[in-house]
Parts: sequence; C-alpha cells; structure tokens
Amino acid sequence: MKLTILGGGGFRVPLVHGALLGDRAEGRVTHVTLHDLDTARLDAVAGVLAEQAAGIPDAPEVTVTTDLDAAVRGADFVFSAIRVGGLEGRVADERVALDEGVLGQETVGAGGIAYGLRTVPVAVGIARRIAELAPDAWVINFTNPAGLVTEAMSRVLGDRVIGICDSPVGLGRRVARLLGVDPDEAWIDYVGLNHLGWLRALRVGGRDVLPRLLADPQALGSFEEGRLFGPEWLTSLGAIPNEYLHYYYFNREAVRAYRRAERTRGAFLLDQQAAFYADPSLKSWDRTRAEREATYMAQSRDASGAGGRDAADTESGGYEQVALALMRAIARDERATLILNVRNRTTLSVLDEDAVIEVPCLVDANGAHPCAVAPLPYHAVGLVTAVKAVEREVLAAESGSRAAAVRAFALHPLVDSVTVARRLLDGYTAAHPGLAYLNRK
Repeated sequence: MKLTILGGGGFRVPLVHGALLGDRAEGRVTHVTLHDLDTARLDAVAGVLAEQAAGIPDAPEVTVTTDLDAAVRGADFVFSAIRVGGLEGRVADERVALDEGVLGQETVGAGGIAYGLRTVPVAVGIARRIAELAPDAWVINFTNPAGLVTEAMSRVLGDRVIGICDSPVGLGRRVARLLGVDPDEAWIDYVGLNHLGWLRALRVGGRDVLPRLLADPQALGSFEEGRLFGPEWLTSLGAIPNEYLHYYYFNREAVRAYRRAERTRGAFLLDQQAAFYADPSLKSWDRTRAEREATYMAQSRDASGAGGRDAADTESGGYEQVALALMRAIARDERATLILNVRNRTTLSVLDEDAVIEVPCLVDANGAHPCAVAPLPYHAVGLVTAVKAVEREVLAAESGSRAAAVRAFALHPLVDSVTVARRLLDGYTAAHPGLAYLNRK
C-alpha cells in the first residue's frame, strides 16, 4: 500500500513514519512518498526516517520528490500536512494581529483566517490533482486550519477527504486517565468544529462517568484543561472544552500574554526548527520535539497560571496514531470509532449537510460516518455557527473577493471592529504575496 505525505519535509513527519514502523499487519503501508517544495527539508527528514528504520526488517520504502503529480499518482492514501508560507508566514500572521491588539494564533481568530486565506486556494488545487490522478485515494488532512481546509477539499473530493486532529484524542485520554478508565473502552461524547469543541460525556458500559470528575474540584484542577480554565468554569459549563477554547473564554488574558511574550510561538518554532534542519539527526529531532511539546500553548498556560505540562501530555501518540487507525479501518475494513473532521450530513441541525464538523465517527471500508450526537447547548451553538460563518467567508474569498475576506475577519468573535478587520486584511496582504489574488470586489 502506498502512502504519500504532502509536506513531507515537515518536522512532524517522523511521528507518522514511527507509527508505520510499528504496524506489522497484513495490508500495511509498504511505500512512503515524501513530497515537498523544499529539497533541503526533504533530504533532512528522509535522513531522520532512515535512522528510524535502521535495523527494522521490511520497513516501508521511502522516496522523495518535488513533483506533486508524481507524488500522488497511484497513491492509496494521501496525508496532507502542508504549511503555505512556512513558519515565516506564521510569524507574520501573529505579528499583524498582535499589532492590532487581537489574537494571532495560527488556527484561531485573525491568524487562523490569514492562514486559511492563503492555504485554501493551494489545498483546492491539490485536491483537483488528486481527483485527476488518484481518484480512488483517500485523503487524510492535517493541514491547518484543519476543519476549514478539509471542507475546502471536500468540495472537490467529497467524503474521500477526512480531517484529523490530536486535540480531542489528548483531551479524551486525560479525562479517562483521571477517572481510571481505559480510553479505548470508553465512548467519548465530543462535538464541535476543529479547535472549537467540547467533551460532554465519557460513557463506560452506557454510564456517563464525567459528572464524577465535574463534582471533584481537586481532580478537576489537576490536569491540563482544569488548570487552563479553572475548576469553577468547567463545573459551570458541565463539560470539558477543547484547550483552544481558552482563546475565546479568556481572550483578554491570552492577548495580553501573547503581547508581552519575548517571542511569539511561531518565532520560537522558526528558530528551533532552523537549528534542527541545519544539523538534522534522529537524536536532534527527538530533543527538538520534546522541547516543542513541553512549550505547547505556553502563553495560555502563563495567562491562566497553569504551569508546565505533565510528562504524559508531552509523549507522542496523538495525530499519527489517529492517522494510522484511520488508514487501517479503511484499508482492512476494520470498524473503528474515531473523532474526525467530516461533513455534517444531518448530525448537527444548526449546520447544513456540507459543513465539516468534528465528532465521533464510525469508520469502515466506505470511509467515516458521523455518529448521532445530542444537540449543542445554545452557548456552543453561538460560537459554532459564528465560526462556521467565518469559514464560509474564507471559502468565498477564494474567488478573489476582498469583501468576503473583510467579512471573514469582521464576523469573527475575536475581532471587535470592522475597521480593525479592514486593517488586518491590509496588513496581511502586505505581508503575504500569496494573498495578491484578493481584489477590490
């Protein structure tokens, strides 16, 4: 079976490769093609993968290419993890937003919109090439903003593109661990959009054990989300929000922390990864990854006084394991339940059928099928529908509509002024040549 990884020179590719090395079952991936536009990064990552595979019999063959058509032709699965504009683009996204006093995080608020505006046209172009050259391939999208990009690609590929994220997986594991439950044996009632969801129940044998955690302030305050949001707020919500909701619930504190930080997250990663790519090895990759994970969402933890991350939260086993489980379920028709980004159909009545949402799905050889979930409470409906409206404006802007791009910024809950929205778009178009497609209409 052939897997193509778009963004094959990316830092997290060895995680996916490591998961593949542990898969010895029939029908496993036997060939990996890495595609990237940066040959130096491709060579660096290929070298790390060779070190990973040393001494492992029948490790998947790895090839590299800068030719997109050659990469996707004949693929069974295409894993998309591209970063349009690189980390330099992320740094600009953060700075333009912070200069206007709004959040510049790469998937939330102004930064996420800017990232989406320059990524969607590229992702749609890739989807068209896959549809032409590998119509039977399944596309697994991890490119951020993951829900938005998955929805853009689904307009070409339909249900053959599925988005993944490690945030719900990590949240479910943390809650299950606190409750002494095997996460593989529990039903995790999680619903929302990518980076905008809530864990509402954890059922074991049909019984919801989450109320036991919500009734214990000490236990609530002992894990990542409890420290980020505070036990009182979690009890008030009656649910555990995805960590990215900290940017909505504590926006002023988050913006303040980001503005006073010595470096933005993007700037930190840019410097850190530059050091790795200058002298790549499996040892330096391991060291760099550990530092990256330990400093994840550092500004938000500073703003909330959450402190450092638990050691268990810095271990690998997130999105790469979701990707492997998804490929196994489809390729081998092994039924699995995974939290994925898929088209809504009739799952959430407040959204249309083509809106991509993040919910538990039953996966088999025919793809991912969203499971029935209880309706969203009104406070969640407000955020979900507002952010989905923003995503639709980003998609509309692909035609070159500047007006749609302005609406995307202005309608976001974390942008407080139409005037600021216009200045944001001006700032981003000046920073990113790739946004030149936005005209004055």
